[in-house]
Amino acid sequence: MSDAPIVHIDPAAFHADPYPILALMRDDTPVCYVPELGATLFTRRDDVFVQEKRVDVFSSHQPAGLLTRIMGPNMMRKDGDAHMFERRALFPALSPRTVRDVLAPQFCALVQGHIDRLKPLGRCDLVTDYAMPVAADALRIMTGLTNMEAADMDAASQAMLDAAANYRGDAEVDAKGLDYAARVLELIKARLPELRRSPDLSIISVLDQAGLDVDAIAGNVRVIIGGGQNEPRDAIAGTIWALLSHPEQHALITDGTASYDDAFGEYVRFVAPIGMSPRRVARDDTACGVSFEKDELIFFMFGSACRDAAHFTNPDRFDITRNTGPAIPFGAGPHFCAGAAASKTLIAGHAVPMLLDQLPDLTLDADVPFAGWAFRGPVSCPVRWKS
Repeated sequence: MSDAPIVHIDPAAFHADPYPILALMRDDTPVCYVPELGATLFTRRDDVFVQEKRVDVFSSHQPAGLLTRIMGPNMMRKDGDAHMFERRALFPALSPRTVRDVLAPQFCALVQGHIDRLKPLGRCDLVTDYAMPVAADALRIMTGLTNMEAADMDAASQAMLDAAANYRGDAEVDAKGLDYAARVLELIKARLPELRRSPDLSIISVLDQAGLDVDAIAGNVRVIIGGGQNEPRDAIAGTIWALLSHPEQHALITDGTASYDDAFGEYVRFVAPIGMSPRRVARDDTACGVSFEKDELIFFMFGSACRDAAHFTNPDRFDITRNTGPAIPFGAGPHFCAGAAASKTLIAGHAVPMLLDQLPDLTLDADVPFAGWAFRGPVSCPVRWKS
């Protein structure tokens, strides 16, 4: 265990709203050991930015880690050449050209279909009725898992992420995550014969073409389902919530002062959908005045880094005019999110502007609760409009 100062948390309160305690940590104990999480947390932006790149000390390779145990071996839990081999294999599926020429037109069509479905209803829950199926349908296209229903994609993502963040060791949570992981493997196996007959730019196909075996494909697809469903779902609903609850900010977009890209960038700073990334200490070493022992667990707290007052004035305020350049919601090191461009295109290019443009009288219909610290987003977001 590190010799960092010990800070206790109330896990339920931390899950409901981690920001107050994270602010105190940044001020008083920026690197601290939290017994309830069994990990040492890095909470300041500059510390996370620098230390995340020290993969020789803070390694992503965690053979016994929760993510590897649930998802299987994957590029997120590899460093160096092993990581770069699989990241390069994935690149054709998520390159800027593929996003622009292949994915963006399909995103536009699927978003329009969901808006057309909802328009006559006059009300919905943005999380479950819009953001969830939009994110899932986009992920079905990107992964090649067209044989997986949208609701099952969302359920698989949540179950596997819950198990990957199950630091309290709940057996039922583990079992559910492993069950969905097995389902994903079977669905990949069912798709491979067709994709081998007609290769395309889907994730399963490009990884198969690069020579990865089915278990390596499955490990990476599971991780992509985790972040690729959870993050866009929460950021779609969350960005719309932020603009509806801050109409003066939305007005800056309608009058041309700001853009939906600005709104997306500020939302993922304000409420980072992926709030932390775990690392294993690869060897005894020191960082930020703290001594670490080999094989202990540390968390880089992206959500905390994105509200660091050293970089953001009034960090707890949603402001789409601020410079979000220092924000690191997608990481800062070699594990920077490979799907960031696709996510931004789906959310800021289509899902948010198309809905707000086509439902100009869209209004929040109830309070919007948020939850989570490792992964954070709105639990529900009831809205109404004139049908």
